[in-house]
Amino acid sequence: MRQFFGTSQSGDLAAAVRSLNNPKFIMLLSNSKQFEAHVKTLESLYPQVPSIGCIGMSYDTNITENGVSVIAFLDDVSATANVLEQVSVMPVKYIERMEKDVTKIGASAQDTVCIDFCSGNDACVLTTIYSCLKHRGIQLVGGTGDGGKVSANGKVYNDAVAYALVKNHGGRVKTYKENIYHKLGNYRFIASNTDRANYIIGALNGIPAKQVYKDILHVTDEGILTQTFKNPFGKIDGNDTCIISIKEVSGNALACFRQVNDSDVLILLELGDYRATVRNTIETIRREFPKRSAVFSVNCLFRYKLFCEHNYMNAYLKDMGALGAHAGLVGYGEHYNNRFVNQSMTCVVFE
Repeated sequence: MRQFFGTSQSGDLAAAVRSLNNPKFIMLLSNSKQFEAHVKTLESLYPQVPSIGCIGMSYDTNITENGVSVIAFLDDVSATANVLEQVSVMPVKYIERMEKDVTKIGASAQDTVCIDFCSGNDACVLTTIYSCLKHRGIQLVGGTGDGGKVSANGKVYNDAVAYALVKNHGGRVKTYKENIYHKLGNYRFIASNTDRANYIIGALNGIPAKQVYKDILHVTDEGILTQTFKNPFGKIDGNDTCIISIKEVSGNALACFRQVNDSDVLILLELGDYRATVRNTIETIRREFPKRSAVFSVNCLFRYKLFCEHNYMNAYLKDMGALGAHAGLVGYGEHYNNRFVNQSMTCVVFE
């Protein structure tokens, strides 16, 4: 297979796709003002080609912050795209669509991946989707777009998750997740007074969550939202740690980008040697996939901000670009198989 990346910093979709011919699958990454128009135009240019889209920044070796980008797969690949609606209420109501698509494309663990763009309620969405995918061992990579909108096959949806099942006829596929944080100290917190609907942590070990965070890290109320780049919370999940970013201060509570429930056990994380972690990820991919046709990734908005703050973003994209055709989305949350994570990078590699 081959991966195409076309972009326009000014939002000129026609310019972005000028050299794109006979795609088998398309991903649209657009800005909020032009998203709906871009969805309509893309469908008119490539009718009947499976597509999904969302609002968000994109990249290959450079960032497109407010324009439009198209990532497409060509040649030895087949795909089907669809949508699960009402994700804030009952996404399982539409799971039969995915079950039919899995059969339609002949999906298998070795050569098929699910890529999704979600408008919200990610944890519930992933649980629903994975109830279908896990029986065949199909991996998933995706993320949350901006504006509460996604698109599938030329139509815009609110409160939905757009997904595509992509089958690589030229070899294997494999998903990866990169974590640049590690445990800080021996802090262990029991969450309480949580608001699941609004992702709020009211208290940690019975003390207001805001006060706990401020006392440990010696920051002001105003400093919490930047400190989370360096010190997010973590939730232990088996042998893995799910990163939980702080979104805003809510009175004496903390609103997060990921749901926390009463009695959840949390730890505090700190930023590690992210350059070394990235090098290790690249070396692992090179070792496991000596021949690569494409790499599609989702990088968290907070990682993007952190890397920019440290003047590392351009170098990061250059390093990832050395893998070959690398492109992706800057998301508001990252999906890795059945997990919804923050401040991470997830990707799928095609042989």
